[in-house]
Amino acid sequence: MLGSHRFARSTTTLLTVAVVLLLGLGPVGCSNSAEDGPATPEPTTTPQPDPEPSDSAEQTSLNVYLVRGEHLGVGLREVPQTVAVAEKALQELLGGPTAEDGEAGLATEIPAGTELLGVDIDDGVATVDLSSEFASGGGSLSMQMRIAQIVFTLTQFESVDRVAFKLDGAPTEAIGGEGVLVSPPVDRMTFADNTAPAILVESPAPWQEVTSPLRVTGMSNTFEATMSYEITDGEGLIVTEGFATATSGTGTWGTFDFTVDYKIERGGVGALIVFERSAKDGSRINLVEIPLRMSE
Repeated sequence: MLGSHRFARSTTTLLTVAVVLLLGLGPVGCSNSAEDGPATPEPTTTPQPDPEPSDSAEQTSLNVYLVRGEHLGVGLREVPQTVAVAEKALQELLGGPTAEDGEAGLATEIPAGTELLGVDIDDGVATVDLSSEFASGGGSLSMQMRIAQIVFTLTQFESVDRVAFKLDGAPTEAIGGEGVLVSPPVDRMTFADNTAPAILVESPAPWQEVTSPLRVTGMSNTFEATMSYEITDGEGLIVTEGFATATSGTGTWGTFDFTVDYKIERGGVGALIVFERSAKDGSRINLVEIPLRMSE
């Protein structure tokens, strides 16, 4: 009997060990074989193509005020869109005339090497800081012209009414050997009589691509505030003509803003011609011609 009990206990012990081994080895021996079912796939990320680069960034049109003969003239710059338009316009101005500006008879009185050190706009006054090269060389008219170039370029923006000057970081009251006064801050009217033509066309600018109707803007000082205009096509033929009036004239400066409809047979380089009729004999005086790229 004693032997039977030992056998029974031994059998029970062996069964218990076998069950424990089976339970313990089950998870360890698991595999991702076909019999056990498909393996859980690892998550994957599909590569995304890089965004296509933009073919054309948004552009901003800026005027730079240059010199045509002994008066101011306007050049156009197309630059990448920016909120710092005053700074960008001055940088473009200091960069000098382009080849196309030269073809339109535009030059500059600002000395080469002049650098923009800063510009700050506060309460309608733009304070521009230029390097000392700005005041070098030239007589009274040259100095007035270069100052007017800066003033007119900055006051094209609604946020600027007047301009104050610094040279190499130091506020200045007069510029050049002739001592052209720039303090208190100056505006367009400070220099208009000596530097602006009787008819200053500010838009369109030379070589601008235009279509009908054409909007023409600027400032003038003509007899009875009246001016005449013509638009010519690529063959020099007049396609339309007429007259417009400014807000004032006959000794006072005014502004003009008018629109002209025209029709051309084909595109090409034409022109906007604006002039005053002489009160004495009706001849053309104070004429300005703006070459334009005409589109149908």
